[in-house]
Amino acid sequence: MSVTTFSSRDFTRDVSAAKRAAHDGPVFITDRGQPAYALLRIEDYYQLTSQKPRTLLEAMEAMPGGDFEFDPPRLNDTVQPADLD
Repeated sequence: MSVTTFSSRDFTRDVSAAKRAAHDGPVFITDRGQPAYALLRIEDYYQLTSQKPRTLLEAMEAMPGGDFEFDPPRLNDTVQPADLD
């Protein structure tokens, strides 16, 4: 695992390069030469925090006031083939 460092300016100019570097290890982003942020893959984050990814339902239930019923409407329209003539 390698650690890569980007200045804030370099990070802003090339976010894609920072994301690619994060595949090999954490990326530190500096402000005025001091580490200020860390970028890492979501899998690494879950491993560090001993968490597992949440489903959309779990995330919605965790929201304040998230105790609500959600019954999406069913679409009863029939699909007809496109007329390409």
